[in-house]
Amino acid sequence: MRLNHLDLHVPDVAATRDVLVSAFGLTEVETRGANGLAILRDDAGLELVISRPIEKFGGGDSVSVGRNTYHIGFILPSREAVDEQFERAKTAGCDIWQPPSAVRGGWLFYCFAPGRILIEIGWRPDPIV
Repeated sequence: MRLNHLDLHVPDVAATRDVLVSAFGLTEVETRGANGLAILRDDAGLELVISRPIEKFGGGDSVSVGRNTYHIGFILPSREAVDEQFERAKTAGCDIWQPPSAVRGGWLFYCFAPGRILIEIGWRPDPIV
Protein backbone atom coordinates (compact mmCIF):
# COMPACT_ATOMS: atom_id res chain seq x y z
CA MET A 1 0.00 0.00 0.00
CA ARG A 2 1.25 3.50 -0.84
CA LEU A 3 0.00 6.74 0.66
CA ASN A 4 -1.73 8.61 -2.17
CA HIS A 5 -2.70 11.98 -0.68
CA LEU A 6 -3.28 14.07 2.41
CA ASP A 7 -6.11 16.60 2.70
CA LEU A 8 -5.42 19.56 5.01
CA HIS A 9 -8.24 21.91 5.97
CA VAL A 10 -7.56 25.65 5.98
CA PRO A 11 -9.75 28.77 6.02
CA ASP A 12 -8.05 30.33 2.95
CA VAL A 13 -7.21 27.74 0.30
CA ALA A 14 -5.68 30.22 -2.16
CA ALA A 15 -3.27 31.77 0.37
CA THR A 16 -2.07 28.39 1.60
CA ARG A 17 -1.73 27.05 -1.95
CA ASP A 18 0.29 30.05 -3.04
CA VAL A 19 2.83 29.69 -0.21
CA LEU A 20 3.18 25.93 -0.65
CA VAL A 21 3.86 26.43 -4.36
CA SER A 22 6.16 29.45 -4.13
CA ALA A 23 8.09 28.65 -0.95
CA PHE A 24 8.08 24.84 -0.85
CA GLY A 25 8.18 23.94 -4.53
CA LEU A 26 4.96 21.95 -4.74
CA THR A 27 3.30 21.89 -8.15
CA GLU A 28 -0.29 23.01 -8.55
CA VAL A 29 -2.20 20.25 -10.32
CA GLU A 30 -5.67 21.75 -10.09
CA THR A 31 -7.67 24.35 -8.21
CA ARG A 32 -11.44 24.03 -8.05
CA GLY A 33 -13.43 27.18 -7.50
CA ALA A 34 -12.08 30.48 -6.23
CA ASN A 35 -11.33 29.09 -2.78
CA GLY A 36 -12.69 25.55 -2.86
CA LEU A 37 -9.94 22.99 -3.18
CA ALA A 38 -6.38 22.88 -4.46
CA ILE A 39 -4.48 19.76 -5.42
CA LEU A 40 -0.69 20.04 -5.16
CA ARG A 41 2.00 17.45 -5.91
CA ASP A 42 5.55 17.01 -4.70
CA ASP A 43 8.42 15.68 -6.83
CA ALA A 44 7.88 12.15 -5.45
CA GLY A 45 4.23 12.03 -6.53
CA LEU A 46 2.48 12.61 -3.20
CA GLU A 47 -0.62 14.76 -3.58
CA LEU A 48 -1.39 17.36 -0.95
CA VAL A 49 -4.97 18.57 -1.07
CA ILE A 50 -5.77 21.93 0.51
CA SER A 51 -9.46 22.44 1.19
CA ARG A 52 -11.90 24.17 3.49
CA PRO A 53 -13.29 22.10 6.37
CA ILE A 54 -16.25 19.92 5.44
CA GLU A 55 -18.87 20.12 8.14
CA LYS A 56 -20.63 16.84 7.28
CA PHE A 57 -17.34 15.03 7.98
CA GLY A 58 -16.88 16.88 11.27
CA GLY A 59 -14.08 18.96 9.77
CA GLY A 60 -12.34 21.89 11.33
CA ASP A 61 -9.07 23.64 10.69
CA SER A 62 -6.22 24.60 13.00
CA VAL A 63 -7.23 28.27 12.95
CA SER A 64 -10.86 27.73 13.98
CA VAL A 65 -10.00 24.97 16.46
CA GLY A 66 -7.12 26.99 17.90
CA ARG A 67 -4.79 23.99 18.13
CA ASN A 68 -2.43 22.05 15.92
CA THR A 69 -2.91 18.31 15.92
CA TYR A 70 -0.45 17.40 13.15
CA HIS A 71 2.50 18.65 11.16
CA ILE A 72 3.92 17.81 7.76
CA GLY A 73 7.62 17.34 7.13
CA PHE A 74 9.98 17.67 4.22
CA ILE A 75 13.42 16.03 4.16
CA LEU A 76 16.15 17.73 2.17
CA PRO A 77 19.51 16.38 0.95
CA SER A 78 21.81 18.73 2.91
CA ARG A 79 22.12 21.28 5.68
CA GLU A 80 22.70 23.92 3.03
CA ALA A 81 19.41 23.01 1.37
CA VAL A 82 17.63 23.47 4.73
CA ASP A 83 19.25 26.90 5.13
CA GLU A 84 18.15 27.87 1.60
CA GLN A 85 14.61 26.64 2.28
CA PHE A 86 14.57 28.68 5.50
CA GLU A 87 15.24 31.83 3.48
CA ARG A 88 12.48 30.98 0.96
CA ALA A 89 9.97 30.33 3.77
CA LYS A 90 10.95 33.58 5.48
CA THR A 91 10.59 35.54 2.22
CA ALA A 92 7.17 33.95 1.60
CA GLY A 93 5.96 35.27 4.96
CA CYS A 94 5.78 31.99 6.87
CA ASP A 95 5.66 32.37 10.64
CA ILE A 96 9.11 31.18 11.78
CA TRP A 97 10.20 31.34 15.40
CA GLN A 98 13.85 30.29 15.11
CA PRO A 99 16.41 29.60 12.37
CA PRO A 100 17.60 26.08 11.52
CA SER A 101 19.44 24.33 14.32
CA ALA A 102 20.78 20.93 15.37
CA VAL A 103 17.87 18.78 16.59
CA ARG A 104 17.76 14.98 17.12
CA GLY A 105 20.94 14.40 15.11
CA GLY A 106 19.81 16.49 12.15
CA TRP A 107 19.44 20.11 11.04
CA LEU A 108 15.92 21.57 10.91
CA PHE A 109 13.42 24.32 11.50
CA TYR A 110 9.67 24.62 11.92
CA CYS A 111 7.31 27.20 10.47
CA PHE A 112 3.63 27.86 9.92
CA ALA A 113 2.19 28.27 6.43
CA PRO A 114 -1.14 30.12 6.09
CA GLY A 115 -3.93 28.16 7.76
CA ARG A 116 -1.58 27.30 10.65
CA ILE A 117 -0.12 24.33 8.83
CA LEU A 118 2.92 23.40 10.88
CA ILE A 119 5.80 22.42 8.61
CA GLU A 120 9.09 20.78 9.56
CA ILE A 121 11.99 21.17 7.13
CA GLY A 122 15.01 19.04 7.90
CA TRP A 123 18.09 17.13 6.93
CA ARG A 124 19.48 13.99 8.58
CA PRO A 125 22.80 12.36 7.78
CA ASP A 126 20.98 9.03 7.30
CA PRO A 127 17.37 9.87 6.34
CA ILE A 128 14.64 7.41 7.15
CA VAL A 129 13.30 6.07 3.88
